[in-house]
Order: sequence, then structure tokens, then C-alpha cells
Amino acid sequence: MLDADVTQLDFDIVCIDAGYIRPRLACSYLIAHQGRAAFIDCGTTHSVPHMTESLKNIGLSTNDVEYIIPTHVHLDHAGGAGSLMQTCSNATLVAHPKGARHLINPQRLVESARSVYGEKKFDSLYGEILPIEESRVFAAGDKSEISLNGRKLTIADTPGHARHHFCIYDEMSHGWFTGDTFGLSYPDIITDSGQYLMPTTTPTQFEPEAWQKSIDRLLETDPKRMFLTHYGMIEGVEIYAEKLSRDLKAYCELALTVKDEENQVQALCNEITNFTINDLRQMGCMLAEPEIEKLLSMDINLNAQGLEGWLKRLAT
Repeated sequence: MLDADVTQLDFDIVCIDAGYIRPRLACSYLIAHQGRAAFIDCGTTHSVPHMTESLKNIGLSTNDVEYIIPTHVHLDHAGGAGSLMQTCSNATLVAHPKGARHLINPQRLVESARSVYGEKKFDSLYGEILPIEESRVFAAGDKSEISLNGRKLTIADTPGHARHHFCIYDEMSHGWFTGDTFGLSYPDIITDSGQYLMPTTTPTQFEPEAWQKSIDRLLETDPKRMFLTHYGMIEGVEIYAEKLSRDLKAYCELALTVKDEENQVQALCNEITNFTINDLRQMGCMLAEPEIEKLLSMDINLNAQGLEGWLKRLAT
């Protein structure tokens, strides 16, 4: 596992680097409240030792963890759930009703990912994916409320990135833990306006209309901050939301321009790369193009695959 950063935020929230692929690519959040704790998103199995160490650093133990809450079941968010649940014997796993069964029995998730990455690469990225006892899983529907020793966390069903995605509103911080619903914003990419936010249109359930409704719903609470899994806390929410909605529409327009291309994914990669670099330059980002491509090439490729899938569904 990569060395991982830990950042103490306000409102007794800790941002923990998941050590996934590279530093500051994916994180988990630890909420501590009056001697009890919850993890939101949990990285991979390789992330778990660092997460438990972060508990010790704030004077808590694995016995104090009440909830483990993956925003959705993509493995960079939920791959470590089984191992973390095994370590935190008092915890309840809170999952989207459409994702819970895949964490109780992760065989299909594992087989799908192994077919993409191969055995060696899969093990390197994710480690062993452990099942979770059904009796320890709470399938949290829309508007479900969770009390972390009196601290209210509210679930909102937020499809668009994936149909098994929810976000968690923390009343104390006036913030949403957004998983991938509010896009990604890497700290290593800075512009004159701050961090750079971009959509995550990854396969296989990208649905732009549903996603826009999910963004609008998050804004209904007038949030002061968003806690992104990729990566960290951002403020100035309204400005970022406007950009995310604008770029989401632009991505779909780009996809439509290549719908007749033989290799849609490659064409989309080229279009998104050009769009992103031009956008960054207009916002005053001074990173060299090779560095931008190094930081974003994986996400651009995944976004292209998700847009290709959306185009195929439009054509049927």
C-alpha cells in the first residue's frame, strides 16, 4: 500500500488517503462524535490498516465504530468493506438497497473486476474482497436517518453515476459526503479559481438526466461543503455545482459528435482530453500537458467508456 495522508478537518471529520493507485486519488472519511465513529467509503482491503490506525490516533478503537457506509459498491469505495467490518466487530454496514446484496455476496463484483484487470492486477489493487453477514447490513432507503450517538446523518438516493449510489448529509457540518455524485477534484490540479472539478461518467450506469436531478437535490439543503471521495473537502458549492452541470452537458454533447465513429472510446478520450486541457488553461492551470494527462488519463478513459455505454443505450 502507498503511504497515505491523513487530514484533520473541522467538525470532527478526518480525511484518510485510501492509498489507492497514487496519493490523493481516493479517500475515506472518519466521523467521530462523542466516543463513537463512522467510516464513509472504505477504499480497498489494502486501505484498512491505515484506517484503523487513524482511529487510534484520535483515541478511539475498532470497537467504537458504529457504522461503515460505502456510498456505492464500486471497489475503490467499497472494496475494503468486508475486511473493515471484520475488524470492527460492533459496526453495522449501511448500503444502498441495490448494492447491499453485492457486499453480502461479492462474487459477481469480484468476477467482473477480475475479468477486467486479471488476477495479478486485481490482487494488487483490491486484495481479498470479504463477504459481510447479512444480519449486519442495513439497506438504507431514501431519506433514512442514522444517529451517530446523537449526530444525525441522512441518506439521499442519488442515481446518475450509478443506480446503487447514495449520498450522506451530515447536519453538523452542513455537508454532503458525495462519493462520485459531485464529481472528482484532485488537490494536485490547481487553477486560479482553486481546485478543478470534473464529472465522473464511468460505466456502466451513467445516466445524465438522473445525475442532474441528484445534483439539484444535494443543493436543496444549501450545503456549505462537499466531501468528495476523489478527493477531499471543497467549499464554494454553488460555483462548483454550476461547473459540474455545465460540464456534464458538454460531455454528452461531445459524445453525440462521435456516435458514428468506429472506435468511440478512443474518439471520446481524445475529445475529453482536449476539452479538459482547454478548460484548465482558461482557468489558469499552469501544469504541463503531460502532467495533466498523467493525473487524469485513467479517469478520462473511464469517462469515455461510460459515455460509450450511454450512446449505446440511446441507440436501442
